[in-house]
Amino acid sequence: MTDNKRVTNKQILEVLKELRMNDAELNALAIKIVSRMVKLKSMEDWFDHVNKTEIAWNVAYSDLDLTTEEEALGEAAKLMTLMNLFQEEEAYEKCAIIKGRMDQVNKILKKGKR
Repeated sequence: MTDNKRVTNKQILEVLKELRMNDAELNALAIKIVSRMVKLKSMEDWFDHVNKTEIAWNVAYSDLDLTTEEEALGEAAKLMTLMNLFQEEEAYEKCAIIKGRMDQVNKILKKGKR
């Protein structure tokens, strides 16, 4: 049996016959396998749940150790995207607010180029 191919029931039974396991041993093995699979699935579910929390995102984000310039570039990209959305919606008041914030971000970026 190889790792990457599907295994048939017949192949499994042949291996079990070679191991000469009685029903009690086979049942004990099955319980251990299922127990480990359930634990792994529970751990995976827990990790997925925890990983989606705001705290986990903040911790992961803080590990990036972004410079002020890198943060400003990210903010500029976000603001440009919002500006495009608001222009399409003709929400010009929102565009004016975004422009004010873009001016602040541009000052940060100009300071970083010196």
